[in-house]
Amino acid sequence: MPTKVSEYMTQKLITASPGMGIREAFFLMREHTIRHLPIVGKEGELVGLVSDRELRRPSWVDEAPDLAHHYELDDQLEVKDIMVHNVFFVHTYDTLSKAVKLVLEHRIGAVPVKDKTDTLVGMLSAVDLLRALDDMIEVNKGIGKIKKAS
Repeated sequence: MPTKVSEYMTQKLITASPGMGIREAFFLMREHTIRHLPIVGKEGELVGLVSDRELRRPSWVDEAPDLAHHYELDDQLEVKDIMVHNVFFVHTYDTLSKAVKLVLEHRIGAVPVKDKTDTLVGMLSAVDLLRALDDMIEVNKGIGKIKKAS
């Protein structure tokens, strides 16, 4: 039976509202050592996602990149100004294989996880997927070898 997303997702959700300042969001992510921050609306619905990628050299910075501007944390900007609006997500009942394909196809580091009522219940990161891979390797030790990618 295929492994489900619910078995490896992170259930401890740290979220932000669209009106949170990006400086505050940055320090929230840093405090909780997370790289992806789901943005939820007034009703708790997923409305966006901010990753450390949006905070590092974001598209709204029009200066040439240099080390002095690695992070642009303008107190005047809010999360809604930089968040990704078209968020890819998976459900708790989806297979890890489906999640891996989504992460690879869209080159993203994590996906929010919703339950069958479309309520946000977790995050599935690339690190979670690596943990799943490690568990699968351990289970398969001695049974057979995993083929190397060409």
